[in-house]
Amino acid sequence: MSEDFFKSYVEENMPLIMHICRAYSRDEESLKDLVQEVTLQLWRSHKSFKGNSQLSTWVYRVTLNVCLSHSKKMKRKVETVPLEWKRDSAIEEDAEKELIDKLYAGIKRLKESDRAIVLLYLEDKSYKEMSEILGITVTNVGVKVNRLKDKLKELING
Repeated sequence: MSEDFFKSYVEENMPLIMHICRAYSRDEESLKDLVQEVTLQLWRSHKSFKGNSQLSTWVYRVTLNVCLSHSKKMKRKVETVPLEWKRDSAIEEDAEKELIDKLYAGIKRLKESDRAIVLLYLEDKSYKEMSEILGITVTNVGVKVNRLKDKLKELING
């Protein structure tokens, strides 16, 4: 994989990378850090990609593994609260943004393994693709997706 190809492929998959990282980040700063760490890990491991799966599946797995590792590290750290936090009032008024924020807040309350399933589902991955990425059966994916839909509804709606 050449450097130019790597660069273009990472840019092409950045929405997917951002989507996954957002579910595992606390704020915009940690989101940027996670995306940077994922990009670095993709670069470090791109020569080991053997082509046994689609390149997008490989990117998804690397991204998810980096996020899960980061999440475990963050559990050991003390949570800090910023002294001053400002948001653009125009963004706050946007109903769609508010719904997306509620969705991500609900996703963040799920167990780490369940977050991965929800993110794959939101990416419109087939149950077969999800089972390959997660290493579980297609039937198990279906059961988990249905249970997680109900759980997310409950978390979002209270």
